[in-house]
Amino acid sequence: MAAIIEVLWVIGLTHASDFLTWAGTIIAIILSNYLMITAAGSLPAGTVYAVFVGLGTAGTVASEILFFGEPFRWEKILLIILLLIGVIGLKVVTDNKVEEGAES
Repeated sequence: MAAIIEVLWVIGLTHASDFLTWAGTIIAIILSNYLMITAAGSLPAGTVYAVFVGLGTAGTVASEILFFGEPFRWEKILLIILLLIGVIGLKVVTDNKVEEGAES
């Protein structure tokens, strides 16, 4: 969810033009960061951040191509696929068990 909302606020930073769109962008920034911090409570922070940024980057590039006329280039798509493979790999190899005493 945090990565999806990140895509919205990145688009908002680029395309906001009035009070309402800027307010929505600021709310999306706060909400996505809150969700990322919440996820870091049960997963390693490095993995959470890598997934957050990786999925946010992929979503932003895809939405710019689909909705805002960014030119389609196979090189971008292949690099995004490589990025997503790395993010999925990090998630697969990360142990999500919280060690005893690590919650404080």
